[in-house]
Amino acid sequence: MMKKICRYLSPLLITALVLGSLPVAAAPASPGSDLITTQAALNAERGQADRERIHEILARDDVQQQLVAQGVDLAEVEARVAALSDAEAAQMADQLEQLPAGASVVGALFAVFVILLVTDILGLTNVFPFTR
Repeated sequence: MMKKICRYLSPLLITALVLGSLPVAAAPASPGSDLITTQAALNAERGQADRERIHEILARDDVQQQLVAQGVDLAEVEARVAALSDAEAAQMADQLEQLPAGASVVGALFAVFVILLVTDILGLTNVFPFTR
């Protein structure tokens, strides 16, 4: 019984292995179905990240209040951000990152305070009298 099963099963398995190892023919290319490069995919992903960063900044209450105070319609701002090209979105996101903000000034002052406090505790400076 086992030899009978092996006699029929062996050629079937051999055929399946041979057919499974053959290369698959590529489908004919249709117009507009060009392959995209890795760089193009990364640029598209970065463009989306830039737009999300711009939307995060525009969603802040203080930014929206300033835009309304300047007489700018918030819906028009959203429409213009959506219409930006990837290069324009990247440039705007970079400019928004470089703009000074109040939080960065407070953070810088806090960092200077901590550095002076640590150096004063270590005895390297004599700035704060309460550290003695």
